[in-house]
Amino acid sequence: MAVALEQEMRARVVEAEAEVPRAMAEAFRSGNMGIMDYYRMKNVQADTEMRGAIASGEEPAAPRRP
Repeated sequence: MAVALEQEMRARVVEAEAEVPRAMAEAFRSGNMGIMDYYRMKNVQADTEMRGAIASGEEPAAPRRP
């Protein structure tokens, strides 16, 4: 029972993550998000990954391309 619930929750997360690019595209089209907002967001994501890697002591992953 717990395995099925875990799989269902993971499926929901995957569905939600798939909505992110669509929402960003809509924000660009509607003028609610500009290119500088996008770069600022990517910088925060990269910074968060870097801090996580430093904290865990692991080698950093290969950089992701947008």
